[in-house]
Amino acid sequence: MTWPGVIGRFRDRLSVTAETPVVTLLEGNTPLLEAQVLSQHVGRPVYLKYDGANPTGSFKDRGMTMAVSKALEAGAQAVACASTGNTSASAAAYAAKAGIRAIVILPAGKIARGKLAQAVIHGAEIVAVDGNFDDALALVLELTSTHDVALVNSINPFRIEGQQSAAWEVTAALGAEPAVHALPVGNAGNITAYWAGYKAEQRAPRMWGFQAAGAAPLVWGEIIDKPETIATAIRIGNPASWETAIAARDESGGRIEAVTDAEILQAYRLLAHQEGIFCEPASAASVAGVLKFADDLPAGPVVCTLTGHGLKDPDTAADEFSELDAVPPHLDAVLEQLGW
Repeated sequence: MTWPGVIGRFRDRLSVTAETPVVTLLEGNTPLLEAQVLSQHVGRPVYLKYDGANPTGSFKDRGMTMAVSKALEAGAQAVACASTGNTSASAAAYAAKAGIRAIVILPAGKIARGKLAQAVIHGAEIVAVDGNFDDALALVLELTSTHDVALVNSINPFRIEGQQSAAWEVTAALGAEPAVHALPVGNAGNITAYWAGYKAEQRAPRMWGFQAAGAAPLVWGEIIDKPETIATAIRIGNPASWETAIAARDESGGRIEAVTDAEILQAYRLLAHQEGIFCEPASAASVAGVLKFADDLPAGPVVCTLTGHGLKDPDTAADEFSELDAVPPHLDAVLEQLGW
């Protein structure tokens, strides 16, 4: 059977009707991969929910199908978002599918090229501001409150509704909830959505969220005016879903901690070199956190969400090697280069 997309599969759980014009790119149904090397490292079965396999390469598509469908149902002719990259790519693609305008406000110089390229090629109208993500979001809130434009950031409740679907896919695949579900945390909409999804099924894994140390307001308990991290997708100093993320942590008996850029990159390389999974750096924060706090893991399986594909941020991967020196086109030269 062909996968019908998030709304088609979970229609009975979502705020849609027969009149809702479903805008879908057949998102969802992403793989839950057994991570054998990670399992050995932590002494628990570890699975990777690889949402980089969504149509635009990130988990944002799960919520965007709902947000844009409901915007279209309400008669919107444009959607708008602030973004560190993935939201803009997803909003632009779904707006293109719906035949409406996409407006993106982003912090200048702070977006990975792979994500910006997607927004551009899908025809988004892009404005770069001299500020951070929080400045961009404030402008989008002002724009959407004063003009006939629908907000599609994660503070839109339909976004969270759609993103719940990932939790439902995990329980369907495992037959139960994991002992721990670990996620990167930036704007904190995803940990909010997963917890809502688990609660809807009366399940209660411990929710572990991980922020980059240079952008960890939930950990330090205060807004960070100038967040800094190599993990651009979670470079956010004032998460829009702050309170609901803390609630997910507290209600589940979980934790929200910080991991360094070095720890994120170590996990990023481990996933690529030993598990065969290429994710964007921010995604690896979930794995970095599980490795860092492995001694605190309860018994039972662990799921780590990988939020985006590695091609979202090709520059980080390209930095892993220097310019290649050409050798003569002879096998002996090749073997010498290989050290054989």
